[in-house]
Amino acid sequence: MKRRRQQALLELVRAESLASQEEIAARLERLGLPATQSTISRDLDELGLVRVRDTAGHLRYGSPDGGTSNGVRHIRSLLREFARSVEHSRNLVLVKTPPAGAMPVARALDSAEVEGVMGTVAGDDTIIVVVREDVRARDVAASLRSIAGLS
Repeated sequence: MKRRRQQALLELVRAESLASQEEIAARLERLGLPATQSTISRDLDELGLVRVRDTAGHLRYGSPDGGTSNGVRHIRSLLREFARSVEHSRNLVLVKTPPAGAMPVARALDSAEVEGVMGTVAGDDTIIVVVREDVRARDVAASLRSIAGLS
């Protein structure tokens, strides 16, 4: 049942613009796959689905890499849309975004395994990017600024 529900969930978020877990629950119910909010929340997490902005700027559930194997293209799109500034200090890079913009960008950076990036920590509008010891944060920041069109 879980596998079938998760497959249906993946198909739903690819086909429709679903902005809330309540909408997802209603669609699953219509498919004969009732699920509680906590079950849907776990499924979303296990499937790596997050709330992302669509081309119209509305939040909806989707894959942080845009459903493509080319996460770089998605990171470019996210950084150009959300990054307001990129600064560095020692082995950290700080990326500022508008409110609610940090999580999708951080998730994409982590998923795409960007060279030199060990991991990210995201708040509402700020991302801390931890840079690997053998890489200069200045270089990672310059690369992110260039991708974001901030150079």
